[in-house]
Amino acid sequence: MEAKWLSSAKPAQALKPKKTVSFDEDPIKASDELPLPLHIMNAFFFTLFFSVVYFLLSSWREKIRTSTPLHVVTFSEIVSIMAFFASFIYLMAFFGIEFVQSLVFRPSPDVWISEDEEEDEVLLRKEDARNVPCGQDLDCSLPPLPPQTPIVTAQKMFDEKPLTVLTEEDEEIIKSVVAGTIPSYSLESKLGDCKRAAAIRREALQRLTGKSLSGLPLEGFDYESILGQCCEMPIGYVQIPVGIAGPLLLNGREFSVPMATTEGCLVASTNRGCKAIHLSGGATSVLLKDGMTRAPVVRFGTAKRAADLKLYLEDPNNFETLSVVFNRSSRFGRLQCIKCAIAGKNLYMRFTCSTGDAMGMNMVSKGVQNVLDFLQTDFPDMDVLGISGNFCSDKKPAAVNWIEGRGKSVVCEAIIKGDLVRKVLKTSVESLVELNMLKNLTGSAMAGVLGGFNAHASNIVSAVYIATGQDPAQNVESSHCITMMEAVNNGEDLHISVTMPSIEVGTVGGGTQLASQSACLNLLGVKGASKEVPGANSRMLATVVAGAVLAGELSLMSALAAGQLVNSHMKYNRSSKDVSKASS
Repeated sequence: MEAKWLSSAKPAQALKPKKTVSFDEDPIKASDELPLPLHIMNAFFFTLFFSVVYFLLSSWREKIRTSTPLHVVTFSEIVSIMAFFASFIYLMAFFGIEFVQSLVFRPSPDVWISEDEEEDEVLLRKEDARNVPCGQDLDCSLPPLPPQTPIVTAQKMFDEKPLTVLTEEDEEIIKSVVAGTIPSYSLESKLGDCKRAAAIRREALQRLTGKSLSGLPLEGFDYESILGQCCEMPIGYVQIPVGIAGPLLLNGREFSVPMATTEGCLVASTNRGCKAIHLSGGATSVLLKDGMTRAPVVRFGTAKRAADLKLYLEDPNNFETLSVVFNRSSRFGRLQCIKCAIAGKNLYMRFTCSTGDAMGMNMVSKGVQNVLDFLQTDFPDMDVLGISGNFCSDKKPAAVNWIEGRGKSVVCEAIIKGDLVRKVLKTSVESLVELNMLKNLTGSAMAGVLGGFNAHASNIVSAVYIATGQDPAQNVESSHCITMMEAVNNGEDLHISVTMPSIEVGTVGGGTQLASQSACLNLLGVKGASKEVPGANSRMLATVVAGAVLAGELSLMSALAAGQLVNSHMKYNRSSKDVSKASS
């Protein structure tokens, strides 16, 4: 079998470290120079510090009581002052040791230099690579290599696509991660290179589990962009196709709606609904309410004390004071109202505030914390059990969201002409009205649903959320929707509407700043914060979500009424591959 060179061109020269740092050996520490073991020295100076502080405070209190000048000191006080400074200096140095060591032993950004072309060539025979079964009997050991030779990752054994080539230093770190001497979560801070950390963590995981990750991409992603905000301990990224439904004609504007999904037929169906809406003159949406909520839970000694705080918070005369305290947290967060509920001695306070173009969970939480700190003065017996008591309610189906709303409350409607119902949607107005009543209203009531009086609002909400960088888990309450249909214009045309009381979206923060998601927001014209009117972009995004749901509901209900659902899914949601041939 002919051998294959993995790296032979100068642009692909391997890189070698100026010096190899072994992570298997304990690094030299400043504490090694202490005369006694570190824990004994720490205990001694902690005891000395607090002892002399107590002695000096007692001595000075006695001088104040007897009107003795403080600058007159005895020999024992001089010794105590010297001991105080000595122990203070030691303790400051002790707490700084870890910080100093992290600077001393952190790899320098300029750690790599180029190597001769002849040293970066490694032979890997195809027949040996193909003999390794994926996920079974994985041999994690690597053959001995000449010094300073790049090491091929375990994924290379499963996939011939060019991937990151690990160096000898990386191999030492991988072994340390596998052995548990280096925590996997600390790789980014130790290496200062997020992509390299992901590659090392990925390789260590393959060796630990014996499973191949060859289908999970590593290259082509900016790992720096997710550090500290989107995802911890990354090993790659999942590819989700993005389709476009539209144009959706909404409030006189056309939108191409991005939808990230793996469900066949979903984008095509929503697109058909957009077509019917567009040909009928478009849809109209109205924003009813805009306010994110957070509801802490506090406890008192008696139910009466809990009721006292409830009455205080709901008194209009106190609202202005509470607003000033709440609004300190952000220039966009503005307190709108506080509603309370009591369960025995426990009080649940539901704060609602505007949050600009951010989804706003962190913003409202900071404002709530300000109010809780303020209330502690007049209600010192208040015991704060949690900043969130589930009366908010976040990422759970809840009647309070269905009734009071959370995030953006939107209603969207359209009148679909009868001839378009027949030609585009392949059904009739009468059939749609009847099916909507029996399925979305009566059927949902029979099932005892909460906010689920619709056909598949969650499908569209999830797809748009993933494409635009929203929190997918908030699909739970954001998909609360009631779909209404009725015949109008003497039964000739169809009036359809969706009412969604808790659409939780933002155009800044979180996943919205990632490159792909940011591009989808830009496609809709709502990228980032609005410079003209704070919050305008997030409100526009909420109306687009409702408009897309309207299109999706219209198309799916038409397919059900016409008996097309099974045929369309068999056409668009099934692979055309011959499974018998593929498995042989």
